[in-house]
Amino acid sequence: MDNDQLELLRNGDQALFAQLVRDHHRALIALVTPIVGSSEAEEVVQNAWVKAHGAIASFQGRANIRTWLGRIAINEAKMQLRARKKELLFADLSPDQAHSDPLADNFRPGGQWQQPPANWHCDSPDALLMEADLADCLARLLTGMPANQRAVLEMRDSSELPFDEICNTLAVSASNARVLLHRARAELFKLVNHYQETGEC
Repeated sequence: MDNDQLELLRNGDQALFAQLVRDHHRALIALVTPIVGSSEAEEVVQNAWVKAHGAIASFQGRANIRTWLGRIAINEAKMQLRARKKELLFADLSPDQAHSDPLADNFRPGGQWQQPPANWHCDSPDALLMEADLADCLARLLTGMPANQRAVLEMRDSSELPFDEICNTLAVSASNARVLLHRARAELFKLVNHYQETGEC
């Protein structure tokens, strides 16, 4: 978002705010679903949009707009949890619960690739991600991903939240959050690489 658009938003441009909702609503739903559950995510995000609309005049643009919106949505989700006096518990992973690293078989003991990733047939990563079939594959992967992995991935890579905020929100240790993020990214990498090789999910 450029400075002119930001200024229009601060001055109450309703069309631009509506576009903001269209651009970010689904991402915010995905962000809060692991915290409050799918049945309450829509209500939480609707409340977050009301708060964002009231506070947009004070948004300084120092953070990415998605990060700012994500923090509002997460705060709203935490308020929802407090209101119903429930806690979201994500237990630290124990060795017997932990799955093997999805990328473990891709590397030799010294750290070199067993086989390098497939060459992209698109001009750029952005062009690859615009492919409709791959977008469907990614959506299915994210939907089926464990809630704690998806939550850390959304908070860190989409909303660009710092690890301490992620850990506080999800009640996980820093080491657990990093393991969850690594696994989620590894699954995404595997999917994209497989799609490049086969054209299928």
